[in-house]
Amino acid sequence: MKMTNPFITNGYISSHYFCDRVEETRALTDKIANGNHTALISPRRMGKTGLIRHCFDQDEIRRHYYTFVVDIYATKSLQEFVYELGKGVLGTLKSKGRKAWEFFLHTLNSLRGSITFDINGNPEWGIGVGDIQSPHVTLDEIFDYLEHAEKPCIVAIDEFQTIMNYPERNIEAILRTHIQKCKNVRMVYAGSQRHLMSEIFVSPSRPFYQSTSLMTLAPIASERYIEFAQALFKEYHKEVQSDTVAEIYERYDGVTWYVQSVLNALFAMTEPGSVCTPDMVDPAIQQILAQQGFAYQALLYQLPPKQKEVLTAICKEGKATGVTSRVFLQRHRLTASTMQAGIKGLLDKDFITHDLGVYSAYDRFFAQWLLQQ
Repeated sequence: MKMTNPFITNGYISSHYFCDRVEETRALTDKIANGNHTALISPRRMGKTGLIRHCFDQDEIRRHYYTFVVDIYATKSLQEFVYELGKGVLGTLKSKGRKAWEFFLHTLNSLRGSITFDINGNPEWGIGVGDIQSPHVTLDEIFDYLEHAEKPCIVAIDEFQTIMNYPERNIEAILRTHIQKCKNVRMVYAGSQRHLMSEIFVSPSRPFYQSTSLMTLAPIASERYIEFAQALFKEYHKEVQSDTVAEIYERYDGVTWYVQSVLNALFAMTEPGSVCTPDMVDPAIQQILAQQGFAYQALLYQLPPKQKEVLTAICKEGKATGVTSRVFLQRHRLTASTMQAGIKGLLDKDFITHDLGVYSAYDRFFAQWLLQQ
């Protein structure tokens, strides 16, 4: 299938529209093939999920394993975790044939009366979170299926560090116990908050200590991105100058999602037979900000005035360090109490991220839009 716009900003289509990551794909594939669980750590929007899906699309994985990708970013409890896990497993098995999903449903005794079927007899995950009245029991059943599935299973859990916010204090031990018992399952734990992921997997006092291989994801080399972009433009009888791609790459530190988003806009702006030049980058970015303006205005409306002040200060810095120092506070006309309360509120709402002492806006486009207001 040929895409109308080859610069994908959501999901994974195929290797043709996936940039590089040759070494990372091989490394992750080898870890899985050798029976290892893997923790994949990198900043948000660097392409972790895309890499996982690309790895799962490799012949040696696709033909010999069942693969599941479960995003738990929005979950807040073990009950919601089990809901997303069960939904993800059934959603994948529906494409594997009746025998595959019937076996899974047969193991879900705790939910059997809650599963619905469409007019073609295919199962639908039409249950609500509240239908999972005994999450521990349902979790046992899901892992029992994974252990006895007709193929080895690979389960990738996206934003795995989210489990640290669950009210259940022993959630890591619960999951570790299930995973340790399963010989038919390989786990990939993807996370974007390095300090939390390190705490889970590197701390000797935690259940997952020394149970998992660690793997980090850095930006794709700029040269690779230039080659990738130019090849796709050429395929559609368009041209993009190397300086144009380099300009985008530098502005967004090579973070995959932002580079893809701007290239997507530039591709749409470039007519067949035309050349995409660096002077088109700013208009493309402004187009993106304008399209998101209504949503960003709604986000900003959620914030109390003091949190807006703190967020603006962090956005002005780009990468803010020493946020409670006298120099920083004076520069942005803030008090220490305002900063501390604002930081906490913004982190809780995911407006900002914190990594190794550096605070930055979660959404760089939002940061650019805010500074223009």
